[in-house]
Amino acid sequence: MYGLTGRRAIVTGAAHGIGRGIAARLAAEGCDVGLFDLDRAAAESAAASLGGAGRMAVASGDVSSRADVESGIGALVAELGGCDILVNNAGICRIGRMLDMPEADWHATFGINVNGLFHATRLVAPAMVERGSGVIVNLASWMGKSGVEAYGAYCASKFAVVALTQTLAVELGGSGVRVNAVAPGLVVNTKMRDESEAKRRAEGLPLAADRAQAIPLKRAAVPEDIANAVAFLASEQASYITGETLSLTGGLWND
Repeated sequence: MYGLTGRRAIVTGAAHGIGRGIAARLAAEGCDVGLFDLDRAAAESAAASLGGAGRMAVASGDVSSRADVESGIGALVAELGGCDILVNNAGICRIGRMLDMPEADWHATFGINVNGLFHATRLVAPAMVERGSGVIVNLASWMGKSGVEAYGAYCASKFAVVALTQTLAVELGGSGVRVNAVAPGLVVNTKMRDESEAKRRAEGLPLAADRAQAIPLKRAAVPEDIANAVAFLASEQASYITGETLSLTGGLWND
């Protein structure tokens, strides 16, 4: 346990996969948790299953929409009485080589993966700065550190997440707000992975079971692995860590 009892946490993209795993871990730590997701029914189902001693709150909306973020996450902040921990997890992945990718897929990827982080952080961070404390954890990816064939839009968006994490850490550090990111590698048991596997199969690309053999730990990550790292970064045990992007790849990628 990381001593997070009573902290107020908001997780975007919290209805499925990694986001749901993070929300569950923070609830188990004793946090009050606000779940924000486009799929309200799934978010409510996730909230009902979390357990924990803290309060649960749910709001729905599209993180790429500033209006949705202001109304939805704003409602969560009001219901929880504030936000001590913001986890910018919402994300999508569109597979396609750069010369073939529809322009709409490019803009959708940046709209959610980058603009969503921008909107949520701009809404929540000012109160953290005024209070003199707060933690923001962003979901990057190992693909935010290396280009990968057919993942150009996703890679570019996650490079942007790494850059924004470093910039926010510099800009907010003097106000007592820490900003870090985690960069997962291959993660299974998520909605995004299931969708990606179907597309990879259609493209004739290697699937997760085959790719896991190249990982030194010989397995893919699961959402709980990512949630454990987020809980640590949100805690006072990480009080001297900011501006970092922690690789969570089972030893495959450690830059």
